[in-house]
Amino acid sequence: MPRAIKTYSMAERAAGPDFGIRSETSVTRIAEAHRHEYFQIQLNLAGTTQHHVAATVRPLGPGYLSFVLPYRVHRVPHPPGSKFHVLSFNLRFLRPELDVDPLDLEDVPLERAPELAPFLFQEYLDFQLKGDEFAAARAACERMAAESLRRRYCSLEIIRGHLLLLIGTVCQRYEQELTALAAKQAQRTSRRDALARVVRHVRENLIRRVSLADAAAAADLSPNYLAHLIKKETGKTFTDLVTERRMEKAQELLAHTTLRISEIAAAVGFEDEAYFARRFKQCFRLAPRDYRSRAVAGALP
Repeated sequence: MPRAIKTYSMAERAAGPDFGIRSETSVTRIAEAHRHEYFQIQLNLAGTTQHHVAATVRPLGPGYLSFVLPYRVHRVPHPPGSKFHVLSFNLRFLRPELDVDPLDLEDVPLERAPELAPFLFQEYLDFQLKGDEFAAARAACERMAAESLRRRYCSLEIIRGHLLLLIGTVCQRYEQELTALAAKQAQRTSRRDALARVVRHVRENLIRRVSLADAAAAADLSPNYLAHLIKKETGKTFTDLVTERRMEKAQELLAHTTLRISEIAAAVGFEDEAYFARRFKQCFRLAPRDYRSRAVAGALP
């Protein structure tokens, strides 16, 4: 059987409840793929390895950094002679005012939290600092480590300042690539939101004729663009989309109500019961009455 992927907490992997930093001399290395409830950054100082994150593999040589979102499966093998800093911190430490579930971080607009960019796009970019920027990043890690040991008044604020300086340096170094990826992400989000508005409009109006023009107006799109968007995102036509939603609703009503077939046909926008029955059988290879019988008997696949 495949081995279960372990999820680590801050208490298991960091000295403090909010922030921790370790080097190759103090960290317990994990060879297997794993995930954790917190953010992680590794600054590689010496030795060449790879960062396995989600479905990609990125190089991790001297001066490279790896960024890991909470709950993102990853692993970094450490060959002999490796030197590095590993920073662990939770969302509240990074952004105290950002009140979102860590599992929803990929939906946060980067205008709201630009420092999330390297974490969000680690699968698409290799982050490396050289020269003065690498020296500054290394110094920032050393200062964070020293301050974390002291833990006195305002230590956390000082650590957070160095942490944001490190992340900000990477963001500025890769500004063009990150902003391009963010624009694509925003476009995908916008398309997803538009399609969600269309689907909601269709579901709310199944009992009547649903036109492409009305659905486009509900989503603040032109009919031509909506037709193109549906085809691009789903491979289907608008008519296909509407028919799918009608059939899904019909399945629900057949399985969970005692409405007559004619009433169900009308409820999902069919004036002709016989035509509804033909379309239903085309979709599910069962007549509506047979589908209901199997649903009641618990015999549906």
